[in-house]
Amino acid sequence: MSEETAAEMGGTMHENGMGPLRPLSVRMSDGTRAQLEILAQLNERSLTEETRLALEDWVEKSKSDPAVLKRAEQVRAEIERDAETRRNAIEAVLGGKTAKQTARASKQAPSGA
Repeated sequence: MSEETAAEMGGTMHENGMGPLRPLSVRMSDGTRAQLEILAQLNERSLTEETRLALEDWVEKSKSDPAVLKRAEQVRAEIERDAETRRNAIEAVLGGKTAKQTARASKQAPSGA
């Protein structure tokens, strides 16, 4: 993955170091939007800032939700199983050699044969 700056990605760097701020379009009911606009006004923030803060708060709360944590563990286990399958597949393609052994063998192979 390339290391792009916030300006290159069309965003600005977030003050908490979580990376660049990138646009997100969100569909919501007129009622929810009206409430969000009022809250933004009361808090002297832009609608965008109020929405971002609400989403960040929801993300933080979700991180301590037992149901979310349980599902996260299940997903991590699925990822680990998939990674093991893929490691075994690449090992089979390489004929049982590790990636390091393959790289070493290609460097030592005589050229111009």
